[in-house]
Amino acid sequence: MEQRLQKLISAAGLASRRQAEALLAAGRVTVNSRVATVGDKADPETDDIRLDGRPLAWPREHTYVMLHKPVGYVTTCRDEKGRPTVLELVSDLQARVFPVGRLDLNSQGLLLLTDDGETANCLLHPSHAVEKTYRLRVRGLAGHPEALERLRAPIRLEEGVTVQAVSVIPRGRDGLDITITQGRNRQVRRMCAAAGLTVLRLCRIQEGELHLGTLPLGKWRYLRPEELRFLQKLRAETCKKPG
Repeated sequence: MEQRLQKLISAAGLASRRQAEALLAAGRVTVNSRVATVGDKADPETDDIRLDGRPLAWPREHTYVMLHKPVGYVTTCRDEKGRPTVLELVSDLQARVFPVGRLDLNSQGLLLLTDDGETANCLLHPSHAVEKTYRLRVRGLAGHPEALERLRAPIRLEEGVTVQAVSVIPRGRDGLDITITQGRNRQVRRMCAAAGLTVLRLCRIQEGELHLGTLPLGKWRYLRPEELRFLQKLRAETCKKPG
């Protein structure tokens, strides 16, 4: 049966659907030797579908790992500027995985990697409003209580999108825990800038029911059973949605 190519690429564990669309737009996907485009469909039973010349294959069992990403690594599978990628930190993993979501070059913390594109899509989809908590050290907070008020209020970003934190909890003189559900590019840093704060350190410590805990910087581990159940619950909720 024919399906959209971004869904097939996601099911093959090569990317989330959003990332798959970028692969299609870049001309890296072919169907029966013809370069495919966003919106194209194919039948995995009868069509020869390839990414970068390699046939798509569907894993029998999926892999889910948590990485404590350090500063200085880009959250991509490869980087045209030659910068180190997060995949270099899981090179000893016997599975081909990709990062779910983003952490910018200068941020660290919890990053999920998997070969399960459908579950990745569920975790990222705005309809689930998965909460993500970031622990920050900032400059400009001491003596400026109005900064907290500004952070807790709706903030309009440059592109015209309004965002608002779920919670903003101060930690000492220069620490904050900020929880959001949206996923705009560099959102937490931009919110802080709008409140007159400079981010000195940013670490994602939680995403839904996934907790970074004491995982050492630069190390990875497999998800625990209770964490896998959280992802399964997201999948089940998606299946219940109409359409």
